[in-house]
Amino acid sequence: MSQAVIEQALQQLQQVLIGKPKVIRMALACILARGHLLIEDLPGMGKTTLSQALAQTLGLSYQRIQFTSDMLPADILGVSIFDKQQAEFVFHPGPIFRQMILADEINRASPKTQSALLEAMAEQQITVDGMTHLLPRPFFVVATQNPSEQSGTFPLPESQLDRFMMRLSIGYPSQDAELKMLKSGSDKSPLLPQCLTAMALTQLQQQCDQVAASDALLGYILALVEGSRELHEGYGLSPRASKALLAAAKAWAFIHGRQYLVPEDVQAIFAAVAEHRLRQSSQQQGEQLSLRLLSTINPIR
Repeated sequence: MSQAVIEQALQQLQQVLIGKPKVIRMALACILARGHLLIEDLPGMGKTTLSQALAQTLGLSYQRIQFTSDMLPADILGVSIFDKQQAEFVFHPGPIFRQMILADEINRASPKTQSALLEAMAEQQITVDGMTHLLPRPFFVVATQNPSEQSGTFPLPESQLDRFMMRLSIGYPSQDAELKMLKSGSDKSPLLPQCLTAMALTQLQQQCDQVAASDALLGYILALVEGSRELHEGYGLSPRASKALLAAAKAWAFIHGRQYLVPEDVQAIFAAVAEHRLRQSSQQQGEQLSLRLLSTINPIR
């Protein structure tokens, strides 16, 4: 039953983001692994469309937040306003109180505003004026980012990048896929039927946790992590990254109908999980390091 629902969701998403089946599977695996997703690409490549389609398909409440250079943390989190009748401050929730948040063009906001998401992404709660407010469960952030060389952008600090389980790039569509888009004759994203509920999604996440990982497979993940620390001294993969590799690999295996991990699962998701954490000055550096690690460290069969 679980596999049938996943296949239904994948087929539905592929009708919206045409010609990008691997990107869609990666995005779904990230959510099943309880991770946040960073999509970095040029404007107009379908980043917003993918996030909307995910929310509709998975039955999650959704809010798009457009990040700008003059945005303040209170514009995201909310603000406490003094109520004269009650003679006390009353908290007015911001747009972050949804199950899926699209942080659109996150790197156009200042680092101060970007940091407003750190507690929410790590602990699924926010703190305003010393008061803690829990966020809806499940809670996901899908952030889009324009290339850093474009004007008006602020680079995401390493602490922010490390909160994202995966970084994906959609890329240009194939000629056949783009022709199909042109023939559709509509710029609006279609309303998609709901395939799951929030409760059903939580159950699928729990099933992903049960995917078995052998000691040899765990050793392979640790070897990749240790290799990154030796190759990229001071900027290697953190313990949070090693946990993300395991969780994402389990979700990838689960999507493909398996209840156990194989090295190919780790290899499939490694670049998406590792590259944005390995780059020091450019994304190309992260790509080179991840390719080098995968080519030099062999799994124990």
